[in-house]
Amino acid sequence: MGEETKPHIVIFPTPGIGHLIPLTELANQLIHNHNFSITLILPSARPPSTAMKSVLDALPQTIDHIFLSPFNLDDQPKDAKGETKMSIAMVRSLPYLHEELKRITSSKRVAAMVVDLFGTDAFDVAKEFGIPPYIFFPCNANVLQLLFHLSSLHESYSGEFKDLPQPLSLPGCVPIPGTEVLAPLQDKKNDAYKWFLHHARRYSLAEGILINTFVDLEPGVLKVLMAAGQQPGRPPVYPVGPITGRRSSIDKGFDDASGCLQWLDDQPPVSVLFVSFGSCGVLSHEQMIELAYGLEMSEQRFLWVVKCPRAETVDASFSKHSSTDPLDFLPDGYLTRTNGLGYLVPSWAPQMQILNHESTGGFLSHCGWNSTLESTVCGLPMITWPLYAEQRMNAVMLVEDIGVAVRPTPDGNGLIGREEISRVVRTLMIEGGEGQSLRNKMRELKESAAEVLSENGSSNMSLHEVVNKWKLTA
Repeated sequence: MGEETKPHIVIFPTPGIGHLIPLTELANQLIHNHNFSITLILPSARPPSTAMKSVLDALPQTIDHIFLSPFNLDDQPKDAKGETKMSIAMVRSLPYLHEELKRITSSKRVAAMVVDLFGTDAFDVAKEFGIPPYIFFPCNANVLQLLFHLSSLHESYSGEFKDLPQPLSLPGCVPIPGTEVLAPLQDKKNDAYKWFLHHARRYSLAEGILINTFVDLEPGVLKVLMAAGQQPGRPPVYPVGPITGRRSSIDKGFDDASGCLQWLDDQPPVSVLFVSFGSCGVLSHEQMIELAYGLEMSEQRFLWVVKCPRAETVDASFSKHSSTDPLDFLPDGYLTRTNGLGYLVPSWAPQMQILNHESTGGFLSHCGWNSTLESTVCGLPMITWPLYAEQRMNAVMLVEDIGVAVRPTPDGNGLIGREEISRVVRTLMIEGGEGQSLRNKMRELKESAAEVLSENGSSNMSLHEVVNKWKLTA
């Protein structure tokens, strides 16, 4: 079948590497396993990052990618939240999207357009061309259930979520304390909340929702969501995860100049804690110091991807307060004292290669959903350290519901102290006890994650169901 006659899928992701990675892996599966052709249409406010270029450069030639004409966000306040900026970016890209769809539909049989959670305004453009719109939901099913209920919660409760007298109990979900509800929903006056409410109310306009999770990971809530998807007025929900693979394309060009993989090669099996807060996770300087001492006090091996602390948290009297080297912000003598025990990598490291390494035994993570799924497919228990977005909800699920993680307790000022950090690291990494139980459970989930993606696995069959719909549409 020639490229012109293959059914075609348009994918329109929200700006950001965390949104692009799973969608490019989905695209890869669609061309290799299901004989589609693909166009990625990318909104752009600035030149693509090095990481984004790496992902796009690794795509097969059968996946086209197009950067739309740049839009401008200079009129947005400096304190505008990321969810607001992403939503506005998508809206301002719609005229350019319209022109690209006009061009694509003139020569290709477009079966569907796939957007992610902030792309619902593109539905109107898709429907103008008779293209069925779908959502790829890159978070867990508990978050999706919350968004399906957000409009009714908004109408029935005028206060803030953080002030809820009881944990929020939604059908099939682990109870979520109000303070742990995703960060952009914690201030109803903020535009980020208003944008979430706007998108949530449009989810029912989708022809279907592909969600990056799997049945064994979230059985209760997925059962409820999939049953609801059979009812009029609700789109069907298709669990197609774990979709994790494209991060390895960023890693491929990695020459281990830092020596971290070579260092891992010299460590005993399952002995190293990997510490990383993702592409956007940054600590305060005070918290960075406590983490450094806590890792040292634990006397456990660690590999830490160190980033500069948030600039506004560094005292102007600190001699290196304007340095761009993350290692300059560590305690005096730290590298010498931890030599042999820890390995520090400035700014970036090949995450999937590290998580897959036989010496790695645990993951201290910000709990972004991509990183959570990557830890799952590698069978690594976690220390949860949520920072923003939906990460607190992820942490509650991992600790309270699934039982594959531990979570440090902050003090009254929100700071996680060195003794507490040392305690949770030792809990996770020392053989036996609670850490062993977490490890055993995560190994079971690793096996389940492989099984659901096998030929007759539930996620593979779920994707086949969507694919067959698309082929009938084209």
